[in-house]
Amino acid sequence: MTTAAPVLYEYKGSPNARRVRIFIAEKGLDIQTKPVDLGAKEQFSDAFRAINPRSQVPALALSDGSVIAEVPAIWRYLEEAYPQMPLLGTTTTSKALVTMWERRAELDGFAPVMEGVRNAVAGLKGRALSGPHAYDQIPELIERSKQRVINFFADFNERLGTVRYVAGAEFSAADITTLVTVDFATNALKMPIPAELTAFQRWYDVVSARPSAVA
Repeated sequence: MTTAAPVLYEYKGSPNARRVRIFIAEKGLDIQTKPVDLGAKEQFSDAFRAINPRSQVPALALSDGSVIAEVPAIWRYLEEAYPQMPLLGTTTTSKALVTMWERRAELDGFAPVMEGVRNAVAGLKGRALSGPHAYDQIPELIERSKQRVINFFADFNERLGTVRYVAGAEFSAADITTLVTVDFATNALKMPIPAELTAFQRWYDVVSARPSAVA
């Protein structure tokens, strides 16, 4: 077990940062956090660029000077440094299934919501993709993004009709990304889980009641 004291740079309104906060809460860790005000464009400050040149949160700074960015990489570090309450699987098969379903949740759900939001919000003009480079919004992508979210809901409803949690019998990182995706879609695109998708709603009611969901 590590003796390092990492610091998480994050922003309360960031869905990606929330994915890490939930992971930390599920493991019962006490990780120091430092806010980066995305609304004030603090991510582009020289001070934060020195931490993460890509101007993105979350970023996990370690005591040896290393900085880990990207949610799956931060998860991997925390899982291996603090192995209690594993969230990335415990066997060869479960590790592969968690990786597979978490990636599907991110690519088929989270990414389309983000795409729809970043191409629609006026305040993100010229910032259609996060990171160090400027990209113009493409309004024509918004409706396609919404259709992708609709398909994500339907596909995961089918999956959740056969398993308790997204990757199988145990709560995992795949559930974290799926939960954050649902809340992100509901709040940012006004697209909650459709009423007819009862398996998905059953899962959501269970997972959103976990104490970590408020992280």
